[in-house]
Amino acid sequence: MHDMSAASIMLSNSTPQQLLLAGDWTVNGIGALAKSLDEIEPAQGMIVNAAGIDSLDSAGAWVLHRFLTHIGGQGETPPVQEMHPAFARLLNEVGQQAANIKASIPEAPMPMVAALGKLVVAGLDQAYALFSFVGECAAAFAGSIRHPSRIRWRPILFNIRSAGFDALPIVGLLSFLLGIVVAYQGSGQLKQYGANIFVADLIGLSMLREFAPLITAIIIAGRSGSAYAAQIGSMSVSEEISAMRTLGIAPLELLVLPKIIALVIALPLLTVFADVMGVLGGMLMAGSQLDVGAFEFFDRFVKAVSVTSYMVGICKAPVFAIIIAIVGCFQGFRTQGGADSVGIQTTRSVVQSIFLVITADALFSVAFSALDM
Repeated sequence: MHDMSAASIMLSNSTPQQLLLAGDWTVNGIGALAKSLDEIEPAQGMIVNAAGIDSLDSAGAWVLHRFLTHIGGQGETPPVQEMHPAFARLLNEVGQQAANIKASIPEAPMPMVAALGKLVVAGLDQAYALFSFVGECAAAFAGSIRHPSRIRWRPILFNIRSAGFDALPIVGLLSFLLGIVVAYQGSGQLKQYGANIFVADLIGLSMLREFAPLITAIIIAGRSGSAYAAQIGSMSVSEEISAMRTLGIAPLELLVLPKIIALVIALPLLTVFADVMGVLGGMLMAGSQLDVGAFEFFDRFVKAVSVTSYMVGICKAPVFAIIIAIVGCFQGFRTQGGADSVGIQTTRSVVQSIFLVITADALFSVAFSALDM
């Protein structure tokens, strides 16, 4: 059937198709067979029988490995049956060396246009997935409104404490320092024109309309948004979310909605606290740098800051809260693989949350300017 002194290969008619290898697969025995091996078309379930191989060296093993890789395609290489154990070890070692060589060869640099196109497509895919996630959250929230008994009150209260009450020290400290910085930077300019009393206008409008809601949202994005992504990401890696679905528990109702509701409640309250601490810091700096007393400061503050200006800052907070909670949970659900993926998705959640919060704040500014508010 075949010459045992030279390498040979035969395709049987059995199902699945079986390749029968025989002869001397050495540098002297394979001859021109290596060129014809690639012509064999791979078939599903193909089996390689190496019982007839009499000898095998590194050259023959390399050709055989290349052949197995060819007929295996993108999937796993077909199994090799009845191969001598020593030949199997040599073939396995050659396969490992080939994998190491392939890994050490740097990939050709992608053209700039192709890289840009790939980046745009990846961004559009992620944006589509994010909007789909927002729709799923809206549907889950509507279902909870229709059936109030499904609302998880205990997780909501827990998240209010962790995202709201526990964040009071850092939010208060940074807002207080921000008020001091704004008053200090403005005091030099106000002194030149003898307009010391207008430091109340500067502190009141800047803190209540812009700085307090923005700095609070950024702190919560880094603090709570990252925690949401890490928590859900860890559960995804450990397949706890899959187990929840198997038990009939909706992950959105248990993990996402309580976080969104809690943050929508907590962030406006934190913003009010940040307003108070920022104004307090600015008042102290106004007293030390501009000789504006507390009574004079508050008297001017009440006249300069209207209820509308105060509500402008408060109304931003729920929108920022929804952005932070949704992005954090969304990136958590996209976690796949191991611990490295958890860290990557957590970083993405913080970056995207802060970016979207600042973008939303800019859109608010444009809208309020158009409405003359």
